[in-house]
Amino acid sequence: MSLRSQLLKGVLEGCILSLIERESTYGYELSQKLQQYGLNDVSEGSIYPILLRLQKELLIEGEMKDSPNGPKRKYYKLTDRGRDTLLDFQKEWSSIARPVEKMLDGKDGG
Repeated sequence: MSLRSQLLKGVLEGCILSLIERESTYGYELSQKLQQYGLNDVSEGSIYPILLRLQKELLIEGEMKDSPNGPKRKYYKLTDRGRDTLLDFQKEWSSIARPVEKMLDGKDGG
């Protein structure tokens, strides 16, 4: 597994929660949104297992809705528990990302 894949695996769940928080969305649309942000190597095949796990953990809930282009789609939205988890992720991400950026930029820690 490449370094990029390993790093992405650790943050993909938080990214998905963040996108779902903005608006109710379905799996393929999530894949497209991730690509718009530059995460082109995230496949639909890796998104659906995460969506299933998030749903089992009651962080998101799915609802079947009509689609203008064919069969119904399952749209996901955050639950209150999912919002709390996203806030925790954002705090933890900031506490890691800022120090790492400082180190990579060669800035002093003090």
